[in-house]
Amino acid sequence: MPAAAPPAVLLIQTAFIGDVILATALLEYLHRTEPATPVDFLVRKGNEGLLRGHPHVRQVLVWDKKHDKYRGLLGLLKQIRRTGYGRVVTLQRFASTGLLTAFSGAPERVGFDKNPFARFFTRTAPHIIEDGVHEVTRNLRLLAPAYTGPVVPPRLYPSVADEQAAADVVAAAGGGPYICIAPTSVWFTKQFPEAQWVRLLAALPPEYTVFLLGGPPDTEACQRLLAQSGRSGLVNLSGRLSLLASAALMRGAVLNYVNDSAPMHLCSAVGAPVCAVYCSTVPAFGFGPLSPFSRIVEIEQPLPCRPCGLHGHAACPLGHFRCAHDIRTEQLLAVLSEVVRL
Repeated sequence: MPAAAPPAVLLIQTAFIGDVILATALLEYLHRTEPATPVDFLVRKGNEGLLRGHPHVRQVLVWDKKHDKYRGLLGLLKQIRRTGYGRVVTLQRFASTGLLTAFSGAPERVGFDKNPFARFFTRTAPHIIEDGVHEVTRNLRLLAPAYTGPVVPPRLYPSVADEQAAADVVAAAGGGPYICIAPTSVWFTKQFPEAQWVRLLAALPPEYTVFLLGGPPDTEACQRLLAQSGRSGLVNLSGRLSLLASAALMRGAVLNYVNDSAPMHLCSAVGAPVCAVYCSTVPAFGFGPLSPFSRIVEIEQPLPCRPCGLHGHAACPLGHFRCAHDIRTEQLLAVLSEVVRL
């Protein structure tokens, strides 16, 4: 008789899109080191599309945080206990996912030592923002405490339909070389200012089509850029493509200009060439791009107030926002020149 499959693993990451994308590196690691182990993944409602068709995920569990948040949490706990996982790993430092892990009934319950329920875990790992240590490595140490190997890139798997959706928009724009810009961010001080994007659009060579990317909440901001730029060959795709179709589109771009935000991690997950603009945050926090061609643009001179926080703010705390306004358009154009020469 064939050997029984090992007990399944549940990975929990119910935070933002970028956090889920980075967590997919653990799926790659588990597939390589434990190929027979089934892996389920718990995400917040709205992020499940990222894992649609993922070859290393058996089942996606979804937590609707906006409707019946706590009833849904208890329902998930019952489901987790019924499933009988051998290992439950939370990648978050919050009580809700700590509770799911602590009372999952799994023989192995793993999470970061900062989690309020950490005393109920069978193993914890520190989560320290260290210079040079990527978030992927911090997460990997939940699976392999002594991990010191290379950073395992996250990976997403666009479907045939996603690839076709990307190909269709390129064909509709004439089929020539193109650049993608994802101009927005959840955090204001992570977002390159609108006037700066307008300057870049005016300076980009005319032979490139430029696609503006984002979700439905970003459509208005992208439409303002479209109106202010007056550039021919500028297409607002915000709200028109799924995340995986956007990733497929970005993979075929000559270059992708992004903030320190989820589109940067989309590029990492499909190996798309990326220029990441850092405003109030810094790469040393460990959330930088992991594409084969990755370049970071930031202010050239140090500012005593930068970084002003790990996640960014709704406004510059000092009112000047120099970390964004003092970045020169020429810095961004230099990255395009570099990737074209390769």
